[in-house]
Amino acid sequence: MADNLIEFTDENFENEVLKSDIPVLVDFWAEWCGPCHALAPTIAEIANDYSGKVKVGKVNVDQNQQTAMKFGIRSIPSTLLIKDGNVANQVVGAVPKNSITKLIDEILK
Repeated sequence: MADNLIEFTDENFENEVLKSDIPVLVDFWAEWCGPCHALAPTIAEIANDYSGKVKVGKVNVDQNQQTAMKFGIRSIPSTLLIKDGNVANQVVGAVPKNSITKLIDEILK
């Protein structure tokens, strides 16, 4: 994982994400998911670009099914933007970087 990427788990999700004092971008993925691997470099770039402004991390849905179920993740990759413990936005699929950064920029205004 990139330096600024955090691995979110069922155990640390509440503290790392829901109680975060800055917005959090969460990438739900799985090892077997081709589009997830295609999106991974974009998520890593965003983690570096927004370091200190947005916390960025990944949830492996196979290893953290509780969190995936809690947020109704039915299709991966799914990227959630969470602010103040609530889902502010969601993107499903391997989308271009600007589709995600546009949502982040809106929430940082």
